[in-house]
Amino acid sequence: LAQRRAVPMALAVGLVAAGFGFGMWREAQPEPAPRMAMLRLVQPNAEQGLKWDPEQARLFFDRQLSFTASGARPDLVIWPETAVPYLLEENPVVGELIAEAGRGSPVAVGVQRVEGRQFWNSLAVIGSGGRVTANYDKHHLVPFGEYIPFGDVMYDWFGLVAFAAQQGNGYSPGPGPAVLDLGGNLGKALPLICYEAIFPQDLRAAPERADWILQITNDAWFGTWSGPFQHLAQAQLRAIEQGLPLVRVANTGVTAVIDARGRIVGSLPMGEAGYLDARLPGALPPPPYARWGEGPVLMLLMGLALGLWTVSYTHLTLPTNREV
Repeated sequence: LAQRRAVPMALAVGLVAAGFGFGMWREAQPEPAPRMAMLRLVQPNAEQGLKWDPEQARLFFDRQLSFTASGARPDLVIWPETAVPYLLEENPVVGELIAEAGRGSPVAVGVQRVEGRQFWNSLAVIGSGGRVTANYDKHHLVPFGEYIPFGDVMYDWFGLVAFAAQQGNGYSPGPGPAVLDLGGNLGKALPLICYEAIFPQDLRAAPERADWILQITNDAWFGTWSGPFQHLAQAQLRAIEQGLPLVRVANTGVTAVIDARGRIVGSLPMGEAGYLDARLPGALPPPPYARWGEGPVLMLLMGLALGLWTVSYTHLTLPTNREV
């Protein structure tokens, strides 16, 4: 291209045109039929500075209960990350209140789960009577935010408690990606908590292909700057890569329903409290990335590297005696 030779330029233009044409062709294909499931996405708009204040926490909790119990009953209600300010294990009445607001529909909520001295950042599905019917523990934690790297090692080797997640000083990682079978029209969901949605390899590591992706997050950390919108854009890429709809429920926004082609088909404004009722979009057949991951790109890079090495080697000539 740099030498403006006809063949390489024609090849480059052809590749770009082929990619553009393929994209346009895919966009023109029929839309997948939506699933017969109605979701309710709850956005409490709990500011980070007030989220854990005891009085404000109850206000935000009651707000979510009110949104859950409003209007026609959906098939599933979803609350954002760490939406429940109380430990379900120590406060069974909390689960009962959530189930009562759900009116027979399951409610997926962001909670902190505890066993002994260990804590997990989790998603719990609460059914009738406040019983937890499904659970997912976040496995890809934020270093220095949710845990201190090597904190457990320092405890095991030197008895240093301050950074040990196993002693309650930080979250413990879950076992890995999981798929939750929610049954009926809801099908199987691949849960993601917060920034797990920026790692495409984590979605490919799921034990099976889900029917849709469920992300709960708390983007209040980012304020109202570009962070929440960048996070939303990254979630759209995950939907495109997997060919699956992605339902994103955020504490302060942006709460959105994204179809299998990465298009936002419903959303709530940033920084507003409310709820959104939306039908769950349908899934597409697995796109190339869902099938092969980074393999084709790595092969292309290896081929380019080999080609560059070959060209460089053939142009390397040692000076002859006459040239010297």
